[in-house]
Amino acid sequence: MQPHHLELLAPARTFDIGIEAINHGADAVYIGGPSFGARSAADNSLQDIAKLVQYAHRFHSRIFVTLNTILRDDELEGARTLAWQLYDAGVDALIIQDMGLLEIDMPPIQLHASTQTDIRTPEKAKFLQDAGLSQIVLARELTLPQISAIRDVIDTERTVIEFFVHGALCVAYSGQCFISHAHTGRSANRGDCSQACRLPYEVKDAQGRIVAHDKHVLSMKDNNQSENLRDLVDAGIRSFKIEGRYKDMAYVKNITAHYRKLFDEVLNERQNSSNPLAAASHGHTTFSFEPDPNQNFNREFTDYFVQGRKDDIGAFDTPKNPGQPIGWVSKVTAEHVEITTDDPTTELHNGDGLCYYDLQKELVGLQINRAEAQKAKGVWRLFPKDPMDGFKDLRKGVQVNRNRDMSWVRTLDKKSAERRMGVWMQLVETENGQGEGLQLTLTDEAGHTSMAQLAIAWQAPKEATQAQGKLKTALGKLGDTLFEPLDVQVALPRPWFVPPSQLNALRRDAVHALEAARAQGLHRLPRAVPVEPPVAYPEDTLSYLANVFNQKARDFYAKHGVKVIDAAYEAQEELGEVSLMITKHCVRFSLSLCPKQAKGVTGVQGTVKAEPMQLINGKEKLTLRFDCKPCEMHVVGKIKKSVLNAVPESPLQFYKSRPVVGLH
Repeated sequence: MQPHHLELLAPARTFDIGIEAINHGADAVYIGGPSFGARSAADNSLQDIAKLVQYAHRFHSRIFVTLNTILRDDELEGARTLAWQLYDAGVDALIIQDMGLLEIDMPPIQLHASTQTDIRTPEKAKFLQDAGLSQIVLARELTLPQISAIRDVIDTERTVIEFFVHGALCVAYSGQCFISHAHTGRSANRGDCSQACRLPYEVKDAQGRIVAHDKHVLSMKDNNQSENLRDLVDAGIRSFKIEGRYKDMAYVKNITAHYRKLFDEVLNERQNSSNPLAAASHGHTTFSFEPDPNQNFNREFTDYFVQGRKDDIGAFDTPKNPGQPIGWVSKVTAEHVEITTDDPTTELHNGDGLCYYDLQKELVGLQINRAEAQKAKGVWRLFPKDPMDGFKDLRKGVQVNRNRDMSWVRTLDKKSAERRMGVWMQLVETENGQGEGLQLTLTDEAGHTSMAQLAIAWQAPKEATQAQGKLKTALGKLGDTLFEPLDVQVALPRPWFVPPSQLNALRRDAVHALEAARAQGLHRLPRAVPVEPPVAYPEDTLSYLANVFNQKARDFYAKHGVKVIDAAYEAQEELGEVSLMITKHCVRFSLSLCPKQAKGVTGVQGTVKAEPMQLINGKEKLTLRFDCKPCEMHVVGKIKKSVLNAVPESPLQFYKSRPVVGLH
């Protein structure tokens, strides 16, 4: 039985980070190109993309480029040109959101559905498969049964199901957040989100009572599915995506290595099962460090909704990195602070970043200039970078966390991984019309084979008993190549002496030939052919929530049977109050004010209703409305006059009258 491939998909902000993602075990890397990549500060040149492709393909790893903003009519030609340039650069797939791209002259490159396409249902997943998308990333909010239901309706032989397993969480369903555009004119669907979800808010109930003050009630903890990988595999996920195209090198190294190790464990467990699994690329990676997700910036972790709704998914106190507890303040002076560590073996370093919560539960940073170990084990005298009198509520007994370990940072600054492919090597004698010689055959773990020959007359070695061992040792020195020897066989009927320069040349020729064979063995991913005649879209009416921003996208949905098509929110036709964010996160539930939570509680049942609430940040006011049947929350507001008064990017109006959608 052919094994199913598991793909570890890592992010890259830059070419250099992409190289390290491959070195640390990524089966595929997704990266932004020169434009249209939905991350305004993570663009890369075509030259760098081409170099990254060349490097990745040596391991049969793949490079996916994000082309996933919604596009104006006047941008379609630029996007089409870029798609062809990326195809010519060897890119394996494009990640798209705008369905207008399916209606123009695109290259025969594989297309993947962006997270912005908001895939939550089997019907939507199957439609996108039938429309020609070969890989679809599901909404982060789905549970295991919901993922399984999607797997059950699609053809897993032609469509790969992808899922986010790590990184920052958008509180909204992806593609369903318009707060940034409404308040600032910066569109999240066009790669320029202002991150209103990370702001502090005052929460008021329907009677105007304050139920939460200065809390980041829309800020989620970070996603971490480390404990759920086997369940996700069983549910049908085959591509496991790490969030982070804005993240730094150390994050990508560490998190890619963390999941590489976990997936290698899963692959080893399942290799002889009735449903065997295999890595999607070649080679194995060794690390000079022990991966640890807690070492990178995080807002603490949650597995979100995968195992069902949880109480504790929000980072409501702070959107910053609270770090890991390391000890307690034992003394405060005018010049330094003394702490006693929980573990006496813990070491602190100059440059470490510490933090603590003040009495208002605000996180206060404490960067250390100098750390001095004291005679008493586990006691450290710390001299902060900033004056001591500026640290609010720093006193004896306060718990201290570390959110930057300089020793760890320095470790990740250096070379921290090596990726190699195992090869079997065999040296035999040959005879041809030109006389005697030697032939070296290399076979890699994926079955690629190469041969190189050396025309050389036999010479007797000085020490016959050691000759074979010397040849083995010399052949096995694969140095800085991609390969390492699994076994070296010297199958010679008589002892040979081979001058080192000629043996090295033979080995080099065989390695070059093997690289060429591997390159020939890597085939372009096929472009899926849409089902004909075009299948019907699951709905016949689309509101602004469908993000239709150009005429070609409108034509696409019309072709698939949609009767009424509204323009995207960015067209600025929605002037009244509408849903600016739709989310599975519920502020009522998080504040223990959900009617379902009150069910059966004596004295409370019937008194708690899902009435609207209000979010207030300065002059900004948003209304929370609760749709309890699907268990969803809508953040309602309207577009600012200042945004409307700015010159619109591309006014659109497909229909004069538009359907009423969402909770207005």
